[in-house]
Amino acid sequence: MPNILSLGGFFEIDEVMIHPKTAPLIFKLIFLTLSFLSAFAFSKADNVDEAVFLQAPVFSSAYSVEEAFNQHRKLPEDDIWWTAYGPSMAWNFKNLHQIFPTVNVYRQGEVRQLLSRRDKRIENFSVTVGNKEKSFSDFLFSESSTAMGVLILHKGDIVFEAYPRMKPHEKPIYWSVAKSFVGVLVRILEEAGRIDVSLPIDEYITSLRESDLAGISVRDLLDMASGLKCSDSYEARDSCYYRYSMSIGDGYRENDPPDNPYDFAVQLTGVKERKPGEVYSYSGLNTFVLAWLVETVTREPFHDTFSRLIWTRIGAQADASYLAPRYGIPMTHGGFLSNMRDLARFGLLFTPSAKAIGADDVISDEHVDFLLHDGRPHLMKATGLPEDALAEIRHNIYQWDYVTKDGTIFKGGWAGQGLMINPSKDVVIVYTGFYKDDQMSEVPLQPIMLGMIKELF
Repeated sequence: MPNILSLGGFFEIDEVMIHPKTAPLIFKLIFLTLSFLSAFAFSKADNVDEAVFLQAPVFSSAYSVEEAFNQHRKLPEDDIWWTAYGPSMAWNFKNLHQIFPTVNVYRQGEVRQLLSRRDKRIENFSVTVGNKEKSFSDFLFSESSTAMGVLILHKGDIVFEAYPRMKPHEKPIYWSVAKSFVGVLVRILEEAGRIDVSLPIDEYITSLRESDLAGISVRDLLDMASGLKCSDSYEARDSCYYRYSMSIGDGYRENDPPDNPYDFAVQLTGVKERKPGEVYSYSGLNTFVLAWLVETVTREPFHDTFSRLIWTRIGAQADASYLAPRYGIPMTHGGFLSNMRDLARFGLLFTPSAKAIGADDVISDEHVDFLLHDGRPHLMKATGLPEDALAEIRHNIYQWDYVTKDGTIFKGGWAGQGLMINPSKDVVIVYTGFYKDDQMSEVPLQPIMLGMIKELF
């Protein structure tokens, strides 16, 4: 039976004698192969290339040994380590695993393979820089941008990917983007009946009953409405937030600092400012306490719960990690390290494409609907955002920064990271960057990406 089938290298049968009993199996295999191929066939639309399987990029070193020595020597010994800007900040952001201890977030199982469908509309999207217009691609590689990497998924496929100032394999830090993971895990445990967010936090963590955290509901902590005077600020070293930062290892440790964040939270007094639930006040302390809640309920370290319930189930291609400067305690408020494709895979969980990868049981439809519609809009009025920005925002919720009126869920990170998800449009955007200088004179990516979602998808 000469030359029955040749399918572009998938398999080939040539000069093979087939037994009658095996013929049905062979032809069933042929049918399934053809079905598989057709499932990934895309009509070639304007400005969109046909889908292709992605190949792993060829590994190459991102820096020299000498460069690493020099960067380590630049770290201040008497100030917060991240006070550098420009290229030094970029190097630090991509190599924090060299500077701090970390704890692993483990992957497991088969890697969820991504397809690439290059969308030229994104490359050509107009960006205003000063008085000039540039294409999005040209802007990313220009001096007006400090973006290290940008990745956009549409309907589960990569439609744009660029690494102007990093290698694809590198695992840059995502500062406060990490806060959203804590909110996600609390919501998963809530839906499982293990957490009631209407209860005060000290119902779960009884050691907090003598602290100022007592009586604050889990929901108010989730929505950054604790009423405590502990907002993120490193300006005063005797402030609530700076002392919390010292306790977890994210600040310069002065004389007699808190030993660890658990003790800090238990001993916290004198910072009650408003009634919980009244105003928005952004604080990483809230995030830590919520991570502690997850640990209390699951009886395991937070990063292991994150591995078990999320990272092992998204088809990640690599382990992730958290910075853990003291006692192996992860910086859940902002210290997550991951390659960009894996963070995008996490974002897919909130879109219809989660079903296509067999992960639709990780984040429920109710979870997504809740994020989109069950926020408390009055809290956003106390953020200090300009009126034009507030006009586009529906609410904040569960550690996410905001949900726009067109249904984009956003979480940002200090100095230029972002995770954007629009479930109805099946869009996921991941980006990371750094500050050019102490004036933040680079053009920010966040408004550009919001505009792109509106206009292109």
